[in-house]
This record gives sequence, structure tokens and C-alpha cells, in this order.
Amino acid sequence: MAKSNKKADKKKAEAYLKKLEIAQTANAVNPFEGKEEQKARIARARTDVAYMVKTYLPHYASAESADFQIEFAEMVAADPLFKGFAEWGRGLAKSCWCNIIILLWLWMRGEDIFVGLKSDSEERADELLSDIQAELEANPLIIHDFGEQKLEGSWEIGKFVTCDYRFIGMAFGIKQKVRGLRVKQRRPNIWIVDDLETPDTISNPKRMRKQADHVERDIMGTMVGKHRRLLYANNKFARVMTQTILQERHPKWKVHQIKAYNKVTYEPAWKSMYSPEFYQQQEEDMGIPAAYAEYNHETKLEGKNFNEEQIQWCKIPDWHEFEMIIVHWDIAYTDNETSDYNAVKTWGVKERKFYLIDNFVKQCRMKIACNYLCELRKQIPTSANALFQYEAQFWNEEVQRNIEEAEEANGVTLNIMKVDNPTTNKLGRMLKMVPYYQNSRMFYNEAIKPKNDTQVGIMQLVSVEEGSTEKDDSPDADQQAISALEKYTGTTHRTTSEKSYKVGKMKRTYNW
Repeated sequence: MAKSNKKADKKKAEAYLKKLEIAQTANAVNPFEGKEEQKARIARARTDVAYMVKTYLPHYASAESADFQIEFAEMVAADPLFKGFAEWGRGLAKSCWCNIIILLWLWMRGEDIFVGLKSDSEERADELLSDIQAELEANPLIIHDFGEQKLEGSWEIGKFVTCDYRFIGMAFGIKQKVRGLRVKQRRPNIWIVDDLETPDTISNPKRMRKQADHVERDIMGTMVGKHRRLLYANNKFARVMTQTILQERHPKWKVHQIKAYNKVTYEPAWKSMYSPEFYQQQEEDMGIPAAYAEYNHETKLEGKNFNEEQIQWCKIPDWHEFEMIIVHWDIAYTDNETSDYNAVKTWGVKERKFYLIDNFVKQCRMKIACNYLCELRKQIPTSANALFQYEAQFWNEEVQRNIEEAEEANGVTLNIMKVDNPTTNKLGRMLKMVPYYQNSRMFYNEAIKPKNDTQVGIMQLVSVEEGSTEKDDSPDADQQAISALEKYTGTTHRTTSEKSYKVGKMKRTYNW
């Protein structure tokens, strides 16, 4: 193990030396320059970020700075409490701007910087932070205009402090603790989250929620003072990511989304860097689905039996306009990373069309799902036709206990009923929904489209096929709700005061 660590350290040191060489040759100092010329350069760099890049970081300026890059930098500089996402397509220099350019610009403008950089591993975080560390140590013009920065004894790769303590940088992997982070009296005032997602996290929503919790509870809690910024750099290449979870939880945080190119005209967002022909070639080489996901944040899901194109998004009718509303809960008992999902799907039927009104799809404890059911019960008017149901399980006493505790805590009565387990094959049952999707009878509430629950539900739906090992709790709940609603597809429109069923018929149907 020690030999392996030495080899990794040597490789890291060699990579840093190369960065130093690049920084040392990035620009040159004019020995005949006057003080006024130097002052003018510094003054302009403090107000013009594009000029700063060309002047101090020409090795990063292989193309003119794009308008969207300048816009994002100016937003960050203007708001000492900025929280936001550089959700730019692949190849649009997210890391360069968040990890190097914006940090240097804030520092040149007079701000003291204590940056924490969080990535998927400590090694990757060190690599990302070492870019700006090399500039501070070796860039000739930065040293000429702002002085020597390297503080001997406090200059490790991934952890450094400048001579005057005005710039402090520390790198962390996602699993490393950051609570109580400080250097003497200084605490972080800006965090960069970059390159956080891996194939493992993308396939594990529970782990992504834990990462989102870590950002909220641990990272945000380290910052004090008047400057408390968070920059999250990543393209949206998957439907559900740590960043989409954070965006849903914090609608006030800025989502600065930039698509790399127009998929019709192929016009690039960064015109000085890319050509239309580049993206045309990328579509040919990668395939359109992959290109759209990586460059334009568009992920189209298509399975053997269901595909996303069949979903019709709309503004749903009023509660009272539905002939019937069914809220079906597919129960899961545990909340570990491999557990089933608690899926609560609320469907309504109107004029033989089915509408997904709301949904809850999470790997969580039953208690959380029960609280959601209670909140939903409060939203549905008592004058609307709505039935709450759950599938009979072996541990019905435990289910009933959770329901009763949630009802008491929320001050509502769910009147939720237990329905028998379907006896037919689960796959066969779910495939009964195929004709409804193919015949344009399935509509989804456009208001819930951004919800991660909705996106997880869609991913599970398109995965329904023979031999699939993906979770199917959401489409299973869909099918059982739709099956219950099929009994009401022949009813006629009613006024808000009319009921579409007779109590006696309901008793016979559900064996109350």
C-alpha cells in the first residue's frame, strides 16, 4: 500500500510540475513598463473579466470568452451570497471558469478567498484545485502585479495558503468531512462542487440524495461572514442527479443552463471555439441520444414497450372535473440503497382519459410516504371524488401503525383502504397500459415535470420489459391506479355537487 501511495504522489507531483511549466510561460513581463501602465492593466482586469482572461491567462484563452461565460462570472461577482449552477454543455469550460477564472477574478477585485473544492474523490479534487494553485505560484504577470504568493510550508497540492493569507484553497473528496473547517480564524467563503457524479451515483438515487444532504448540511454550514457563495459545475447528462435534487429543493438558486449548440441549425453557443460541423460530427460519432445528453442536457428515454415520446404533458383539469381520482400506494418497508421504492401515484379519469396528477417515488421509510399521503389528502377538496388505497402486504399491522401515527401528526383522516394483491403476473399487468399510451389516453401534469419523483417514475416505466432488473414500483402503482379507474371510464360529466358512484356499489367492489 505504501509503495502504491508513493507512486500516486509521484504522479501527482509530475502533473503539477507540468502545470507550473505552462503557467511560467503563459505570459511575459515588460521590463520597460511604467507604473501607470501597470495600474491601468490591473484596474481594467478588475472590471473586465474577458480582458483579465486574455491578459493573465492567455493559455486558457484559446478562444474568445463567450457571452454566457462572462454573464455567469458577473452574476457571481455581483452577489456575495450567490448560489448557482454552471449547467453548461460538455466542452464549454465549466471547470476553467468556476475553478480558476472566477476565483482569480474575485481575488484580483480585492476579495479575500477561502475556497473549498469538492469532487467525487480527493485525487480528482486535488487535480482540479492545483490548476489555480499553479497560476498563483508561477504565473509571471500575476506575480509581477500582485506579488509572490507561495507560502513555504503551507503549499501542498490540494491545500495551500498564500503569503498574505488572502487566498486559501483546500480540496476534498465527496466522502471527506468538512464540518468545522477553518484555517486560524478564517472559514470558507466560497465552495466549488465539480465533477461529482459517477456511474455509481447516477444509478443510485439514494446516494445522490445523501450527496445533496452533504452539500446542504455540511458544506453550506462551513461558511460564515458576508461572502457565502456556492458554484456547482456540471452538465445535466442524466434525468436525476445530485444537482437536480438540489435545484428542486432550492428553487431560488440560479440555474445557468447553456446548451452547447442548436440541434436544428447546429449554431454553437461558443462560436469562437466550435463550428457547426464539429457538433454534426459529434452526433455521427456519439449517436444523437448521447450527443443531446452531453451537450444539450436532453435525455430521451425509450424502452421496448414504453417510451417518453408517448407521454403527453398538459395542464390538468380541476379536482372536481374528474369522474374519479385514485391514490395508490405501493409500499416499501426499508430505505437502504437496494430497497424498493415507496410509490404513491395519484391518477384521475375524465372523459376516458387518464391524468397523472401527482406522484411520490422515493427509497424511504414508510413514515415519510404516510406524511406525503396526509399532505395530499389536505390538498384534495372533500367534494371531489377521491379514493386512497394501498396493496395488501404481509406486515399490515406495521403499515396500519405508520398510517395512524401520520394521521395523528398531521391532523387528517386518510380513509385509506387495503386492496387485495393482484394475482396476475406483474409484467403482464403493467403491459396492459401500453395501449393507453399508444392511443394517446395518458396525460401527465406539466407542473410536476421537474420533480425528481416524476423523472424516476418515467425511467422505471421505460425499463418495463421481459428480463429487466430495474425497479418497477412506480409503473406497478400506475397500473393498479389505472385498473381501479377503468371502472369509471363510462360515467358522464357531473356538477361539483354530484357523486359519480353509489355507496352500495363501492362496498361491493372493495369488500368494505
